[in-house]
Amino acid sequence: MNFLSHYYFDKLTQDANVVMGTVLPDLIKNASKEANLYPQKNEFLFKGNPDEENLLKGWKRHLAVDLYFHSSVFFLEKTAVLKELIKPVVINTPVRPSFLAHIGLELLLDHLLIEHNLIQVNHFYDKLIAVDRNSLADFLEHCGLKNQAVFNKFLESFISSKYLLSYQKLENISYALNRICMRLWPETLNELQLQELTFQLGIFKPILEEDFMKIFDEIEIKLI
Repeated sequence: MNFLSHYYFDKLTQDANVVMGTVLPDLIKNASKEANLYPQKNEFLFKGNPDEENLLKGWKRHLAVDLYFHSSVFFLEKTAVLKELIKPVVINTPVRPSFLAHIGLELLLDHLLIEHNLIQVNHFYDKLIAVDRNSLADFLEHCGLKNQAVFNKFLESFISSKYLLSYQKLENISYALNRICMRLWPETLNELQLQELTFQLGIFKPILEEDFMKIFDEIEIKLI
């Protein structure tokens, strides 16, 4: 799941560290794709510091949510439908339709949460801002993250841009998908293909909208 979908499960928590923890694995991967951290394997390193303990709590919830999501029937069925819709868009490009369908589904879930007023994006950013940066730095040091300066720069840019607000428009989701593809393939989608992708996302959206809350309800029960 993407940032806002992870936030959905902890939108009512008062602890900003838990919220940060729920999106921290993806923030780190976006900042440095080479980083592979496994703090859940060394929980003793974070004991005694409430901030770090709650960052770890959020991290573990992130892992649990992704495990439930990616193994669900919902995920398999919806990505299969979206994959067929976008296959013609990526023909003669190196972009894998299965990859695009996977990420596209996740971004559309964020889009629907915003559209149905199920989360407040600005509240999400407020929680990230509220996290004590010294505690976060200590947590990342205990995780073994190298070159925290790169991550810090990415995090501050992520927060200041409030980029996730752009997910309110389908065309912005297409551009976001293309930027993700640029990390993997030298040639991605041109302007016409991006327009076609937006069109196909528009076809898929009402299909997803019919029962998109089902997956959130399923995961929420499993998290209890």
